[in-house]
Amino acid sequence: MADAPQAAALTPAGAVRRDLPALTGLRFFLALWVILHHLTGPGQDLEALARQLPEGLFSLIRGGFQAVTTFFVLSGFVLTRTYAATLWNRRSVVNYWIGRVARIYPVYLLSIAVMIPFIVEDHTPGKFGYVAQYFALLQGWLGPLPVGWNTPAWSLSCEMFFYALFPLSALLIRRATWRNVLLVAAASIVLTRLMWAAGVDDNVKPLVHLADFLMGIAAACAFDLLSRDGRAPSGWKLYLPGLGGAALLLAYPGALPKFLDVNSVLRPLNALALIGLAIGGGAVARFLSTRLLVYLGKSSYAMYILHVPVLWWYLRESRTFSAPVYIGIVMAVSALVYGLYEEPSNRWLRGRLRRGPAKA
Repeated sequence: MADAPQAAALTPAGAVRRDLPALTGLRFFLALWVILHHLTGPGQDLEALARQLPEGLFSLIRGGFQAVTTFFVLSGFVLTRTYAATLWNRRSVVNYWIGRVARIYPVYLLSIAVMIPFIVEDHTPGKFGYVAQYFALLQGWLGPLPVGWNTPAWSLSCEMFFYALFPLSALLIRRATWRNVLLVAAASIVLTRLMWAAGVDDNVKPLVHLADFLMGIAAACAFDLLSRDGRAPSGWKLYLPGLGGAALLLAYPGALPKFLDVNSVLRPLNALALIGLAIGGGAVARFLSTRLLVYLGKSSYAMYILHVPVLWWYLRESRTFSAPVYIGIVMAVSALVYGLYEEPSNRWLRGRLRRGPAKA
């Protein structure tokens, strides 16, 4: 959610950052898809309208929660591209964690602050324990909570877990071969089902979605191998089958055999789409790389983590609900938050924490 491709540079921690604008633009549509998912479903404001759509399109909209799994694959992809050249030592690990915390926490804490009036008014038993879980980002480990202050925040529990494990992937990244990459990709396809078979509860989200993150790492290594060999196909030859296959899968999930689950099949399709968009080429990649969509993509984390708090306030302050007005407000607020708060606070925290406290 929070990770975005950056311009090419070598950071003090050894992190190589590469400009992948189409992937940044994609993040906007993933965040929008999550919002549309939350506006449909029983009792939701767009449910009646969505029911009038063709069955496949309705299922595609209702499958918007799968955008989160795509975000996890994208997170693994971007982190791998960003830190591919890092020599992991104490200093680089510290800088790495400063960067991760600076990327996630400022906007997340803002989302909690926005919800304070509603949290104060909430009389759910054990409320203070749930507040502590929110601050500690433990929601994804403990199953659904009886409070809905900001339900999408469970995914940040997963991201923090993935961040903790990511440096362990350095050996694969630095010694990537097609054999190793394909083995990791194949393992990621079956990993979640193996966890279920071993008794891992589906509500333990960081473990269940680890396979998505691993697929992102494998996809980034595959992209690097293709780029290094100079034999990369045109990007559209990869992302069109990836995006099209994912759309068909989510539009008609019932067509899958019972021994397959949607997320396991979606995982390699996500990888194919990300590799293709990273390579670029074709109308879709050019469209996603436009200046407006890249900026909206950069503000997509704010869209994702603030859209439920904004919805709470919109429903409180407005007598009628308009989905276009609400989505417009979320986009405008997120763009402002990104430009005026998220990016400045990110830079300030990185600089402040790396320098340490000023001496008296």
